[in-house]
Amino acid sequence: MASTENASGRKFTRRGLLRTAGVLGAGAAAVGLLARPTSYAIAGNATKVRVSWTEFAACHSPIAFALSKGIYAQHGLDIELYYQGASGQTLIQSIATNKTDAGAGLLYDWVKPLEQGLDVKLFVGSHGGCTRLLASKASGITTLAGLKGKTIVSYDVASPPKHSFQVALAKAGLDPERDVNWINVPFDLVGETVNKGDADALAHLDPWAYSHKKKFDLVEVANTQTGSFDGAVCCVLGVNKTFLEANRDAIRRLAEADIAIHEYSAAHPDEVAKWFVDNLNPGFPVEDIRDQIASWTLHNHPIGKELQDQVKWAADDLALIKVLDPTTSPAELASRVTVDILA
Repeated sequence: MASTENASGRKFTRRGLLRTAGVLGAGAAAVGLLARPTSYAIAGNATKVRVSWTEFAACHSPIAFALSKGIYAQHGLDIELYYQGASGQTLIQSIATNKTDAGAGLLYDWVKPLEQGLDVKLFVGSHGGCTRLLASKASGITTLAGLKGKTIVSYDVASPPKHSFQVALAKAGLDPERDVNWINVPFDLVGETVNKGDADALAHLDPWAYSHKKKFDLVEVANTQTGSFDGAVCCVLGVNKTFLEANRDAIRRLAEADIAIHEYSAAHPDEVAKWFVDNLNPGFPVEDIRDQIASWTLHNHPIGKELQDQVKWAADDLALIKVLDPTTSPAELASRVTVDILA
């Protein structure tokens, strides 16, 4: 039985989602909770895959929505979703240690562990644009160049948002360490730090970044689909190598389902947003989640050689800001850690 467990221990199952639809009524039916399982699930011949995800990340909403919509079942998959905490590194470790079989995470989170020998293969990209760099209006900052001499706040010394915009700053001609001042605060204090004037700008992920932008009337200086990130994917799926070797066709179908999920979300952001808010209670208005989903590059899901090129691109970026070992070849790394699942 496909299921997902949230931070409070509550478990969602496909059957439970169908029961929930009866409680929620016509509104739930409109978002697909009443979708009938396909013959794959009924016949019992679906391949089970345990998938790590971050349930409160808006950009992961298509993953759980697809479970309720029956998209995985249409591809012969019995998906069991596991919440592995807020940290991308925790999610990645869950796959490497066989707690789960596959999972979705930020590409910048994947690259360093993969360089260090993580036994996981990346096989498809999902989307771009879910990370934002925002500045207070009082700072007068409207461009990356305008951040010189300013203070930027993030939630971790090595957070993916920080790495993303260190790369953007470096490509804009600034020294991302010496020309700006980075500070770190707890996750839920990032927005307040800018609002109080203790930082000029923030680097954060959706849905929190978008929420801070609206709540504190911030200026969006950049995101991970603007400037040097044009055409880049930010979130990708990886699979435990041992599971891949035994279930290659299932992972191919998971890649195809992931592409279908994001194409559907691009066409139906209202539907996906409503499901996310109704079922996972993220604490954000449905209109905000809808606007975020609509703003991402959901048609950007590289696979095969395109994915390998994207991983090399990300490795080049992290080498630029000295995250990777200087002896690492980005091209060799990208070739080693990706699999052409359609080949």
